[in-house]
Amino acid sequence: MNAAPRMAGDFLSLLTAQKLAPLAAPSTNAPTETQATTVFAFHYADGVLMAGDRRATAGNLIVTDRVDKVLEIDATSLLAIAGVPATAFEMARVLQTSFEYYRRSQLQPLSLPAKVRAIARLLRENLPMTMQGVGVVVPLFAALDQSVTPAKPQIYFYDPLGAQFQAVGHVASGSGSGTIRSIMSFQEQYGTPPPSRMSLPEAVRFALRLLMVASEFDSATGGVNPANRSFATIKLLGPTGVSTVGDEQQAEWLAL
Repeated sequence: MNAAPRMAGDFLSLLTAQKLAPLAAPSTNAPTETQATTVFAFHYADGVLMAGDRRATAGNLIVTDRVDKVLEIDATSLLAIAGVPATAFEMARVLQTSFEYYRRSQLQPLSLPAKVRAIARLLRENLPMTMQGVGVVVPLFAALDQSVTPAKPQIYFYDPLGAQFQAVGHVASGSGSGTIRSIMSFQEQYGTPPPSRMSLPEAVRFALRLLMVASEFDSATGGVNPANRSFATIKLLGPTGVSTVGDEQQAEWLAL
């Protein structure tokens, strides 16, 4: 009886010896997953402003300029998505359902720390997809801390693995976030007024200009174009809850 052939110690040699072909590299013509791009949030004089452009991309293709990336989870919390919309929207639906179920079953809203941990848990459950490089989501979260009087809005950000951090003044996520963070940091330190002291019209105008500048340096950021009625998704979180700044109001305050 012939002895079994000796095999080299690496995996590819083992496949060759057993006449098994390694996995083929994915085709360059394979469809690219859709990505939502730039979102950010900052404290202004009356609460928190959370905003995002409306562009979604797939590789170098623009899929749409009509995506809303800032979502109301309940009456006192907002979620901004950067990453894969399919995963992020499903996370948002799970959060909306679980927050509402807790409110109705316990006759009180979920606490802020519990909401923050709920998002971290969903991100950890998405870890297998994240490790494969698909389905990655890097969200921002804003909610009211109702343990103090008056209720105070807080901002949190996450990494793709679920680690959570509180933002003191401002935060951004997505492909245009580097430009936006730099401008917000400069404005907070040297600008007049700093974002934390801006009135609502000033804060909205500042947010729109941030996206306009980011779009000049990042093709995946949709930006703002009043000429063709292309504006941002802007939502506000204050002591009384969530509100929305519509396109007409954005156009009016941008022109001031």
